[in-house]
Amino acid sequence: MPTALRLHAPMALPCDATCSVVRDAVVDVDDTGRISYCGPRQGAPERPNDVIVRECGGILLPGLINAHAHSPMTLLRGMGADLPLLRWLNEVIFPAEARLRPSDVRAGMELGCVEMLRAGITTSAEMYFIAESMVEATLAVGSRAVLASAVIDTPALEALGGWRGAVEVIDRWIDADGLRFGPGERIELAYGPHSAYLLPPEALQTIGESAQQRNALVHTHVAETLAEDTAQREEYGSVPALLDKLGVLEGRVVAAHGVHLSDEDIELFARRGVGVAHCPGSNAKLASGTARLVELLAAGVPVGLGTDGPSSNDDLDLWEEVQLAGLFARTVTGDATALSARAALLAATRGGAEALHRDDIGALEPGRWADIVHLDVDNPAFATGLDAPDEQVMSNVVWAAGSRSVRDVWVAGEEVLNDREPTRVDRRTVQAAARTAAQHVRG
Repeated sequence: MPTALRLHAPMALPCDATCSVVRDAVVDVDDTGRISYCGPRQGAPERPNDVIVRECGGILLPGLINAHAHSPMTLLRGMGADLPLLRWLNEVIFPAEARLRPSDVRAGMELGCVEMLRAGITTSAEMYFIAESMVEATLAVGSRAVLASAVIDTPALEALGGWRGAVEVIDRWIDADGLRFGPGERIELAYGPHSAYLLPPEALQTIGESAQQRNALVHTHVAETLAEDTAQREEYGSVPALLDKLGVLEGRVVAAHGVHLSDEDIELFARRGVGVAHCPGSNAKLASGTARLVELLAAGVPVGLGTDGPSSNDDLDLWEEVQLAGLFARTVTGDATALSARAALLAATRGGAEALHRDDIGALEPGRWADIVHLDVDNPAFATGLDAPDEQVMSNVVWAAGSRSVRDVWVAGEEVLNDREPTRVDRRTVQAAARTAAQHVRG
């Protein structure tokens, strides 16, 4: 394909398997929005005369992947902030969500997409209600999302025919529009069974079968807290064992949280290729614990990082999760080498793609979508300069830079953030709409 855009920067971090560092780097984007070259300028293909060239004075890297989020909950941020998970859900969140209208979900999702772009997150794996409004918001802002319509066995779904009706709606949507659609395939549809403790085994099995027939992702909460799945553990040993018995793990699955997994659960996930979305910030805030990240990675489980919802975290900044993942891994093991800076960065990029069973995002490699972030190095985090040794620069990226360094973002080769402002929507208008929606949801 002809090259449509060439980005040149002093450094690129392609997030290949070894997390290499490329100096005097070029990233070429073809006219379909995919990467055609990433490497040293000296080895770059000859540049066509009509190609757009952008000089970036910092670091280029793939867009971060938020492997577990409920982004429309930006509207609920700060509500019930000092409660444990189950009280927080039942006493605060579920009653507020009962008041949500489609326009509220769109407003909350647009705000979430803008917030994530400003943090360098180009893809988010969402689980929430009224997915049509989430699609509208995602496409309006220009982000990428894997959207799992939430399925819960609750009276609120009776209008749809209960959980069965909710699953049938997802089935028909995928059959009609395809698994992925939109410009640059920005939308992927998925199934979102909330959890084993809020759905009967029959529902989980039905969802697993529907998803496998369509090669769709199943996105579900697993072992977030010790108190949530007592009955399931007593009968089946663990939720992973239950999901395996029902055949759910035979397809594409990402398990959110995975805080309380046994050695047997981890081995099962590794054998079945189940991805885990590690959410250290939310799990710490809700006192749920921390996932066994080192053991998961050692077993070969694909692990990505997630923010969880912006009302349980309370933000959508994956750079914080990168740092917390490393800090907690080192604290729990007592080993300062437990998670290197390179491994932490890969978890937020390539690892997130692998956890979502995707090979078209998460790295600057030919054939993948050109979801690219430009880090500005004109700040104290990089005061020692990019001519420092690779390991020092990598350490600065992971431990010092943070979302404040994100300057520009491209999704499928289209610039959707320029100088920290979204290009498709007006940030202040989005914030005002979210404020109005939040007032309604609060009642």
